[in-house]
Amino acid sequence: MGKAASWPQRGAVAASAGGTSAVWGECQGSGSKPYLAAVHLDGGTGPAYKCSCPSRKIPCKHVLGLLALWAQGEVADREDKPSWVGSWLDGRAARQARAADPAKAAPADPAKAAATLRAREEAVAAGLAELRLWLHDQIDAGLAEVPKHGYDHWDRMAKRLTDAKARGASGWVSRLPSVARQESWPERVLEHLGLLHLLIDGYGAGDALGERTRGAIRSRVGITLKADEVRAGGESVGDTWVVLGRRTVPGAEDDMTGLRVWLRGARTGRTALALSFGRADQAPTTPYRLGTAVEADLSFYPDGHRVVPDPGTELPGPVPQGTTVAGALDAHAAVLAEDPWRETWPVVLADAAPARDDRWYLADPGGDALPLATGVPRRLLAVTGGRPATVAAEWSPAEGLTPLAVWDRTGKAIPL
Repeated sequence: MGKAASWPQRGAVAASAGGTSAVWGECQGSGSKPYLAAVHLDGGTGPAYKCSCPSRKIPCKHVLGLLALWAQGEVADREDKPSWVGSWLDGRAARQARAADPAKAAPADPAKAAATLRAREEAVAAGLAELRLWLHDQIDAGLAEVPKHGYDHWDRMAKRLTDAKARGASGWVSRLPSVARQESWPERVLEHLGLLHLLIDGYGAGDALGERTRGAIRSRVGITLKADEVRAGGESVGDTWVVLGRRTVPGAEDDMTGLRVWLRGARTGRTALALSFGRADQAPTTPYRLGTAVEADLSFYPDGHRVVPDPGTELPGPVPQGTTVAGALDAHAAVLAEDPWRETWPVVLADAAPARDDRWYLADPGGDALPLATGVPRRLLAVTGGRPATVAAEWSPAEGLTPLAVWDRTGKAIPL
């Protein structure tokens, strides 16, 4: 990997102002196709990395090997470059230009864009009206019928919602078969159907609801905004954003993987969620690293929580301010008041210690505790020795607490 012979094709792209703009290479591994790796060095927001290998580490070993060769003078400037390098660099340049000038994100034909949006909203409304009738049919038939239904029963409704451009609601219906297989399934299924019914009513309420709730509903049914639109018109909040932790989750489609990174503003206390997605052969990327903070103006989506990732200026991250279990649950309740469909929320518990009764818990000094979604918290026990520490985790009433990170006695952040 760090040998020139492993990189039969490699080169450096000269910057117009002098120096090197990017380094690229094709690493011949054990497979039939080489791994394609590149580094953008002068993108204005710090180095950016790209590699076709399946590693989830960023940068991966191929990128590091390529950089090592370049540092040793083994990668010469070349006038030509492969098309995949050119496409990647052009795409990054276009995104940076749009970010620098939000006016460029505005649609070329606002009237046509508004008409397209109205048509979509009407299609979604028609799909949700059909979903309402379908929900009533499920209740009229009785929950006892639910286990008898095959996948076709749920898929038919999900596909009709997809055709109505309500892909978010379609996803909720598609999850019903798995909900029906869970423990205490009657309660879970009834809760799921109730949330769907609430989503329909919320969409119909329109402007009568608060801005964040409207944003959450439109996102849940599948009417989303592009990142450029959010940068141009979304709420912008400047702060020092402390990275609380990250969690890889399944994507909306079978061949996709999602990455949730939670941030908290040191001055505003605002919570931000940076989402990224990747196909099965490419891990999702994020500019945020645990143990750091980022000074940046983040653009929020209308739901008030999701943000467009912005690398900003990276700083050493302090230990985030924690709270008690009661404080964490109060914060979660406030979020649910605006977005009842939110399934997970980050909590930071101060002086929290693992405890075991019928299962494992994380307890605060007052004796209040939240159950862990995982089994034995071995890594947390190894880091803390069972002593109290600041722990960041995702809280889900249905699943429990999933630890994301712990800060040890020296203040070092360790992923869990």
